[in-house]
Amino acid sequence: MGNTRHRIENSTVSSFESSRLLYISTSKYEGDWQSILHSHPFSELFYVVNGSGSFVAEKTEFPVSKNDMVIINPHVQHTEKSLHTTPLEYIVLGIDGLFFSFENIISAKEGISVQTSMGAVYKYNMQSSNVYAYLNIMLEEISQKQENFEAVCQNLLEVLLTCMLRNNNLSIVQSSNTLANRECAQIKNYLDANYSENISLDTLASLTHMNKFYMAHAFTKYTGLSPINYLLQKRIQEGKSLLESTSFSIAQISAMLGFSSQSYFSQAFKKATGKTPISHRNEFRGKDKNHSSSVNL
Repeated sequence: MGNTRHRIENSTVSSFESSRLLYISTSKYEGDWQSILHSHPFSELFYVVNGSGSFVAEKTEFPVSKNDMVIINPHVQHTEKSLHTTPLEYIVLGIDGLFFSFENIISAKEGISVQTSMGAVYKYNMQSSNVYAYLNIMLEEISQKQENFEAVCQNLLEVLLTCMLRNNNLSIVQSSNTLANRECAQIKNYLDANYSENISLDTLASLTHMNKFYMAHAFTKYTGLSPINYLLQKRIQEGKSLLESTSFSIAQISAMLGFSSQSYFSQAFKKATGKTPISHRNEFRGKDKNHSSSVNL
């Protein structure tokens, strides 16, 4: 009787603790739905079981067929189109806390990488892998819902991701929330340093290479204020300081802060503080004078 033992030494186990399986779904095109661009705040894995068609990532369209895996990063607009002659049949995983990096794409044979305003989409063929077997086990676990089926599916997700990362073009850089927080911190620092400049949402989106609507949503969640309101708050704070410490006119301060007009500065200042810029300056100087008198006494 033959006996073979394989020892595992000094193994490195990849950790996907921040990645959570949200759902797994199956679909087959039967001419009963319309292709509409949409996006999610999480990543998706789109695996083609049978058929052929095309995949659309924002403004780019590319073909997909059996055994193709399409990786969609968070907040990327996408959809799929099926051929009526060979309708698409596919499995989709929704995964939270996951953001892929796609590097070193040499040829279409190795994969197709599509850069978008919110990251990228990557497609490659997984015919030689066991991905379909793992997905089928996950579907079976979810349909039967036996004890601890969620843990089994989560563990199978980690197995699937580990196998996917054997592709040298793929890596997981960080969770999407971590990435968004990093970009939001960059925006905050930029606004703090350049508040007197003419800054728009397009300016900030270009700075971070983010979709401007998602960027505004992420920044609001990060700071509690929209980018424009944060910029306005920063200008008002600096305005207070200039009113208290300088003799510049209201018009001069308004221009220094980046307001389009003196009247807009006065209106914004009163809305934020309840006082006009003149009232704030006079009130501060009155307090300062009273304080000096009491010290001299």
